[in-house]
Amino acid sequence: MRLRTLLADGALGLRLLHGAGGLDAPVRGVMTTDLRDPSRYLRGGELVLTGLAWWRGPADSEPFVRILARAGVAGLAAGEAELGAVPDDLAAACARHGLPLFAVAQEVAFAEITERVVRQISGHRAGDLAAVVDRHRRLMSAGPGGGGPQAVLDLLGADLDLPAWLLSATGRVVAGTARAALPAPVAARLAAHAMTAAAGGRPGPYRVPAGTEAGGEDGDDDGYALFPVPGDGGDPHTAALTGWQLAVRADPRDWPAERLDLMAGVAQLIAADRDRREASRTVQRRLAREILRLLRERAAPAEVAARLRVAGPLLVPGLTEPRWQLVVARIEGPAAAADGGGRVAEALLEELLAAPGTVEGALVAGAADGEAVALVPLPAVPGEGAALRAATVLAPVRTVLAAGLGPDGRLTLGMSAPVAAAGGLRGALEEARHARRVAAARTGPVCGAGHDELASHVLLLPFVPEEVRLAFTARLLDPLRAYDRRHRSELIPTLEAYLEADGSWTRCAARLHLHVNTLRYRVGRIEALTGRDLTRLEDKLDFFLALRLSR
Repeated sequence: MRLRTLLADGALGLRLLHGAGGLDAPVRGVMTTDLRDPSRYLRGGELVLTGLAWWRGPADSEPFVRILARAGVAGLAAGEAELGAVPDDLAAACARHGLPLFAVAQEVAFAEITERVVRQISGHRAGDLAAVVDRHRRLMSAGPGGGGPQAVLDLLGADLDLPAWLLSATGRVVAGTARAALPAPVAARLAAHAMTAAAGGRPGPYRVPAGTEAGGEDGDDDGYALFPVPGDGGDPHTAALTGWQLAVRADPRDWPAERLDLMAGVAQLIAADRDRREASRTVQRRLAREILRLLRERAAPAEVAARLRVAGPLLVPGLTEPRWQLVVARIEGPAAAADGGGRVAEALLEELLAAPGTVEGALVAGAADGEAVALVPLPAVPGEGAALRAATVLAPVRTVLAAGLGPDGRLTLGMSAPVAAAGGLRGALEEARHARRVAAARTGPVCGAGHDELASHVLLLPFVPEEVRLAFTARLLDPLRAYDRRHRSELIPTLEAYLEADGSWTRCAARLHLHVNTLRYRVGRIEALTGRDLTRLEDKLDFFLALRLSR
């Protein structure tokens, strides 16, 4: 830990009298002394607590501070109970030797400060927790009765005063210390940092400085340490998109080797529990693959329906005759090259559908062509459970996933409309795949599209060849752009407003704050420059599409 952390702890009531530039000094121990010469007991890095019983006059401060500075202590905290205030000559001596000096209020016991430091850095407490974690590991080796990651994180909080959280690849908090919440913006920032580091092949742990996001961080903290949870030891891009992280509110640079080893053991323990939980989903994945096989082979709806009747209650107990929505995801880039994209896309799709506010369960399977397909159960009555929307699912994780995908990677997502019967699943699958292709035609590392976009002109625009798009828009809009540049006019904005007003002169003039005659003049110039007639539906449609294609 660092002096800055102690100063930020309001319960300790420390006041900084000198040495703001030394607040990042690591604290490796704590010592309480009123000896005039405590050098024999100092090893360096301590926070020295003193009640000032050694002070008899101004001449005493310089030799005392000189001894502390030569020993390399981190800082000096002087109590005010003995003298009522910290002597000015002590502050001056600390200033000369560059030693941070704190005042300790009369109502604060040195024992409180000592306990705070010891709980952070004491090696024997780490050993105690290691024994507890080892017992927990033995319990979990016999089954899930050990309590899972939550129990281990609670031990970290109780025994070492280390707030800790288990984060999925996208920043979802899987488990965390009960008494400390991790704000969503902070979790997303940590996950993005871990993805970038893992994709670059950097080994953990990773140190992330404290930020200033909403949710309680004030920048006066040690930051966070991220310990990768061991998983598939393959390509680093694959590990970045699928790996979990153990996040701890601490600075690992100050930790002894014993504590680093302990955290590595905790991460391995969590990895074993994750593997066990992944194995428990084997039946669901096998069922998903079987349903997809039946759809590809155009099996009878009754055969597909029989599998769905098994799947509904398996995913959501008590859910009978659900509606189904299909979601298709595909990964492109380095991660896809490593394994064909199917396994990574499958893991990411499961993660996206496990986020809060999505669904209670889903059948997810990787396909041979690198796509992953999810069958999402929804309540039978549409009003009781809204269908998923691509924008809603992707919005919280766009930044995080972009960090892990890298400059050449992409995730595209497509969603179908809900269907109520097995006979509609095959069409829903094609609809979701087509929506994904619409998303793939867009720009950006993370794109999605839904069934609602397939009944609009936007379905056609992405598939128009680039050369055709450029020629079409140039023929209609270039004369207007050139006129606007030469005359500093606004024919293009006028055209957009005219079309948005459905050709209404009064509504368009009011929107542009123009007189109707001025608007008529501008529209006349547009028609003269392009040879089109804006009273004709065909010409209006051409202009509308040209403006959309040029965006």
